[in-house]
Parts: sequence; structure tokens; C-alpha cells
Amino acid sequence: MERIFHYTISEKENNMPIDSFLRSMGYSRQNITALKAMPESILVNGRWEYVIYKLKTGEHLTIHIQETESSPNIVPTPLPLSIVYEDADILVVDKPAGMSIHPSQNHYENTLANAVMHYYASQNIPYTFRCINRLDQYTTGLTILAKHMYSASILSDMVAKREIKREYLAIVSGTGLETEGTVNAPIARLNGSTIERTVDEVNGTPSITHYKVLLEVGEYSLLSLWLETGRTHQIRVHMKHIGHPLPGDFLYHPDMRYINRQALHSHRLTFAHPITKELLVFESPLPEDMQFIYTL
Repeated sequence: MERIFHYTISEKENNMPIDSFLRSMGYSRQNITALKAMPESILVNGRWEYVIYKLKTGEHLTIHIQETESSPNIVPTPLPLSIVYEDADILVVDKPAGMSIHPSQNHYENTLANAVMHYYASQNIPYTFRCINRLDQYTTGLTILAKHMYSASILSDMVAKREIKREYLAIVSGTGLETEGTVNAPIARLNGSTIERTVDEVNGTPSITHYKVLLEVGEYSLLSLWLETGRTHQIRVHMKHIGHPLPGDFLYHPDMRYINRQALHSHRLTFAHPITKELLVFESPLPEDMQFIYTL
């Protein structure tokens, strides 16, 4: 993947070393190290410079990102790929149920990573797979991918600062929840399990989920949820903790009468574009297998 950025140095940036300027623009230390290894990647008024060079007012700094190798050990595989949005810096996709994000044992060639690698390999574009908001294998919906190391750095920092708002739709068992509420309960790995999580007031990591009831039908409720933190299985664990687990969840509530995977969908993403800073909002409708809530 290749990307070129141009900057004109302002008066307040006069005498600032290139590496300090780049850090102020959101480039990580790893980004800067990688740039130093790329030919003709850091140019001032068209000439190559060391990152210790002190910039002058009015000078033109060009950063040329050249990622010439693709992620190793990810086999490009022709799989369905639902692209919601793409530009030079990011890719937003709508992930189906049953597709893991990364290859793992028993999932070498049927993951989102395999599909995206094939998408770019078919265009002869080298690509390093970088997923920003990871979803469980059986959770559907929107996820963001960075297209180069710089957008990945900024997006990762936005995640850490909770600047990407992630809203989910979930069907939960039972009715009678307050119209709006918050679950504030720390989550930890369940003793003896490598996968399952639980609320643990002593050893858990702070975890906060907000919810709003959209619909109550029969034995189930449809909720809108948004995360203040992003722990593994957070919504699934929090909803079980308050007595309203998700149907179809093989780990926490294997009620398979209407759906055979956890009834959870990444519905809306709201965030500032990592480069242009334009506010972006993406939505994905309730998937077909969760629409049983409307037929009860």
C-alpha cells in the first residue's frame, strides 16, 4: 500500500525536528522507524532529510509511505466481502456471522483477513492486515480496517481514547429492563477457561456498557447498546450478569430456538476520519437471522 502526504510548515512549527513534527501529527514511533527504512520517504522541499533535521517556516515536508510486502502467513482467499466504504486510508466492511477476523487453528483460509488479502492481491496491491475494532466470530456487522501504518496508528490511538463510538443491536432474553441503563461491572477471564469471561469484582478490568430498550416482544427484548470500554465478550457477559443473556450464545446462554449464534450485531460506527477529520457515520441494518424478533 502506498500513500503520500504533504505538509507546509507553519511559524509555530519553525525549528521543530522532523520526528517531533511527525509525532505531533499522530505518527507513532514505529511509523517513524519504518519510514526511515523506506527510500525517499522523508523529503523537505524535494530532498531527503534525516528525522533530526529542524524544519523551517514555509518548507514543504513530503511523507511517502511505501508498504511493499503483504501480511505473511495470511492466504488470500476468494470469499464474499461486503464493503461499506473505502478510501485511500480506511476500509469499512460488514462482517457476516461465522467469519473470524484473523486466521487461527481450524480457521486458516476462511477469515476476514483472508478475504481482504484476496481483495487487494487481485488488484496487485501489497497490503498489511490491520483490524481496528475486532468482532467475535459469530457477531455480525461493521468493522474498520486501516489501509496503511499511519491511519492504523491514529485509529488505534482513537480507540484507546474512546473516540470511536460503537453501537450494537442485541436481542436479549426476558423483558422488564429499565428503558435506559448502564452496566458497570469489571470483567475477567473465568478460572479454568481460556475463552469464557465473567464479572469479577476483585480481579476484573473496568467495563462499562450502556443500553436502551427498543422493543419488547414475548420472551425477548431488542436493545441498542454502546460501549464505553471494549473487553472481550463484554456485551454478552454484561447482559448475562444482569439476567438478560443473548439467545443463541453457545458460551453464555445456548437458547437456539430462533437463532444459532449470539444475537449481536455491530450496527453503527461514528468517528472522525483519521486523516481528514471529517465525521463519519456508518450503519448496517439488523441481519436476517435476528429479524425473528419482529415475527414473535
